[in-house]
Amino acid sequence: MTEYESMAARQRKWMFYLLAILVLGAGFTPYLTIFLGLLLGSAVSLYNLWLLQKKIVDFTGAVAEKQPVKGIGTMSRFAAAALVVIIALRFDEYFNVIAVLIGLMTSYLVITLDFAVSHFKKK
Repeated sequence: MTEYESMAARQRKWMFYLLAILVLGAGFTPYLTIFLGLLLGSAVSLYNLWLLQKKIVDFTGAVAEKQPVKGIGTMSRFAAAALVVIIALRFDEYFNVIAVLIGLMTSYLVITLDFAVSHFKKK
């Protein structure tokens, strides 16, 4: 397994752990709409993370083989984020919109924390 593959798998694993914590929070706390919003946003954030990691592998493979390079799927990730915000606005009695927006950013938090932890482990 390459270093990139192990990093990608580690990031997805931490996202699944975070989703499990959010499910527990939705089930056992009185803040249902907040946790459901975080859960919805984080689920789409996990999808966007997986999509970005897949597109990066495709992108680097195309560059290595000197083939025409496609994009890294920015529009599809924006569309997924827009769709989840529309869902949260439509069903505002179930999802807190601010929590959905925060949830959409969780993959970036996981990427940053993963980088910091792996950087300090190497030192």
